[in-house]
Amino acid sequence: MKKLNAKEFGIGALAGLTAALLVYGATVQPLLFILFGALSALPILIVGLGWGNMAVIAAVVVAGIVGAVAQSVYFGLFVVLLTLIPAWLSHLANLARPASELGGPDHLMAWYPLPDIMLHLCGLAAVVIVVAGAVMGYNADLVGQVVDAYVNAVNQQSPDLQLDPVAIARMKSLMLYMIPIAWGMIWVMMLLAAYYVATRIVAASSRNLRPREDIPSSLRMNRNAIFVFLVAIVAMFFGGIVALIAAAVLGAFGAGFIVSGFASLHYRTRGKDWRLPALVICYLMSFVLTLPLVIILVLGLYDTRKAISLTPNKNADTPKPKDTKI
Repeated sequence: MKKLNAKEFGIGALAGLTAALLVYGATVQPLLFILFGALSALPILIVGLGWGNMAVIAAVVVAGIVGAVAQSVYFGLFVVLLTLIPAWLSHLANLARPASELGGPDHLMAWYPLPDIMLHLCGLAAVVIVVAGAVMGYNADLVGQVVDAYVNAVNQQSPDLQLDPVAIARMKSLMLYMIPIAWGMIWVMMLLAAYYVATRIVAASSRNLRPREDIPSSLRMNRNAIFVFLVAIVAMFFGGIVALIAAAVLGAFGAGFIVSGFASLHYRTRGKDWRLPALVICYLMSFVLTLPLVIILVLGLYDTRKAISLTPNKNADTPKPKDTKI
């Protein structure tokens, strides 16, 4: 690991300050928590992907100090928790080793597979949802209060419309588990979007350590994620805290498989004349109907593999091309 110079420390500190302010904005506006929380990952990812581990460590430390000084020690620890996720993802993205260790050519480098990065991303997103729920005291009573407030607002606007108490109870039970699932799905998609934007920004500035990948062909879920997904489905039937944790895991990994399914769909339709209208219809139907989204999820579950990106090794001699007759 190389030493941290003043310029890299300054860039890392600026990224940490930006991330801490975005996390603070997420706590001030609870409705925008996921959006601001995901945006806080963007400066950390840019620093990690472009300047390496030492700069991103400085960013995480500065973000935690700013959070502790500005509000409280607990808030500083929460900021560190949120910034550690993109920091770890950038660390994984920068990992590489000679392709010869995997049975490949000596002159190529093999980068950490994107499916494995997705596995870490989904797992860490589920952990954040569980920790955030524990901190805010998420339980059936809290959800019941939110549903009651919604029902009261509906009754005030439409006094003639009286909701059935049984239907209200079912709504509370459903929302108790749907909220963690939705949070997990949105958090994964926002973090993945931040990672994609960060890679584009860093590549445009020629600071990228990892080569730019072809997302449709390389974005898949790790095969081990299937077992986590199935265990989460089974755990949902236990109820209580176990089911709430399983709901967060189910939403996070479900989003990973959905994104993987869309990437597989993009890859499978390449070169087809009907590709554009088919993709537009598929996206529109997925936002409106549940069945197309389930089909995409199944496609993501079916097409799991480990795609490794290979690039020339800068430290190795490039093999000379064979002589050819013209």
